[in-house]
Amino acid sequence: MEATARRLGYLPAAVARLATSPHLLRGFLELSAAFEDTTLDPLAREVVVLTVATGNECHVCVAMHTAKLRALGADPELVSALRERRPLPDERLEAVRQFTLRVLATAGAVPDEEMRSFLAHGYTPRHALEVVLGIGTYTLSTLANRLTGAPVDEPLRPHA
Repeated sequence: MEATARRLGYLPAAVARLATSPHLLRGFLELSAAFEDTTLDPLAREVVVLTVATGNECHVCVAMHTAKLRALGADPELVSALRERRPLPDERLEAVRQFTLRVLATAGAVPDEEMRSFLAHGYTPRHALEVVLGIGTYTLSTLANRLTGAPVDEPLRPHA
């Protein structure tokens, strides 16, 4: 928790609430760090995260990752489309969003044609597995945040 507070400049209430289960917090932080270290580019990772967060209606994750996208200099239309669950203006990122949705809808049994479509946008089988890592990581956090009633922290309210 101290490392998170140092990195962000404050301790998010969601992190403090996850710490009720040190195992869950440790798992989330380790998985999150692993996902950040994947070969997916930062915008593609955020597409996965916000697709999961909006699907699970986690207001904390939506605010936090909206802030992250804005810090990355993402196109405002991309951010709006993700938050509103609409097709993305960037075809390659839309392929990530669609693939994420299909992995979720099929519990990983993505039809071959849809896998080929994802790969046709310059992604690899490794990227497909990294999407699964992102889905797992942020399913864990969104469900835990909702279960604990984690509020949106003051620094994130402009992004809520």
